[in-house]
Amino acid sequence: MKESLVKNLKFVFFGTPKLAVYVLEELAEAGYFPALVVTSPDLKVGRGQHYDSPPVKKWAEAHNIPVLQPEVVDGNFLSGVGHPNIGCPTSEYDVFILTAYGKMLPKKILNIPKHGILNVHPSMLPRLRGPSPVRSAILNNERDTGTTVIVLDEKMDHGPIVIQESISLKDKDWPPLLPILEEKLFRQGGKLLVQVVENYIKGKIAPKPQDESRATYCEKIKKADGLIDLLKDSPKEIYIKYCAFYGWPGIYFIKNGKRMKITKARLENDKFVIEKVIPENGKEIDYKN
Repeated sequence: MKESLVKNLKFVFFGTPKLAVYVLEELAEAGYFPALVVTSPDLKVGRGQHYDSPPVKKWAEAHNIPVLQPEVVDGNFLSGVGHPNIGCPTSEYDVFILTAYGKMLPKKILNIPKHGILNVHPSMLPRLRGPSPVRSAILNNERDTGTTVIVLDEKMDHGPIVIQESISLKDKDWPPLLPILEEKLFRQGGKLLVQVVENYIKGKIAPKPQDESRATYCEKIKKADGLIDLLKDSPKEIYIKYCAFYGWPGIYFIKNGKRMKITKARLENDKFVIEKVIPENGKEIDYKN
């Protein structure tokens, strides 16, 4: 049953970071490979300012899947002429799948695939619409979270729900470091897509509108949000923020007028214990009070 669908299903995958690769890996495990991947342009990184490809591009190239990296997402790059390595015009795609792409898609693109665009969002929509749902779930102490697959529309995280599934973390697992919870939720999203894509394409699933009365929103995280006060903030508050901001933007405090970024810490006997820091313009070192 699934094998015949894999042969006939034509879809484009939009995504950029490692989080989107988790979804691709779950789809591929079940036999679903995109005909085309759309991701962000390569960026200059490091002190040498060399170009590095997004994780999704690296995954696609490893699986011999063609990649597009448009600077501007205006609909023209996916006009009906198709792509030389795909074998079908864009109007023949059954569905697009979007996960952590990082850009809003214009209406012209929303209307291309026969069955719209499926979007994986790591929260129990309509809760935590917006750009930072996983960080916000940790910061808000929302232990009952989950992942939702919606049909994308022109409003942010607003489209009707195809499927969603909750998870509840036990006390011993709370709060989790951000990358751990992100991987759990995005892999869950990939598994949910595998569950529903066949019946969705066949019209056997009727997406349900979100309950607007239950909608909550989260804001884009900024580097400045990582500032903590070791004297005024409680150890538990600091540790939760450390977990939510782990990796990027990280948390930091000011010592002798300089910023000290905390890279490794733990909560022990209700005390926030700093193990490693990166001083401003310096390298990672062991921390001593």
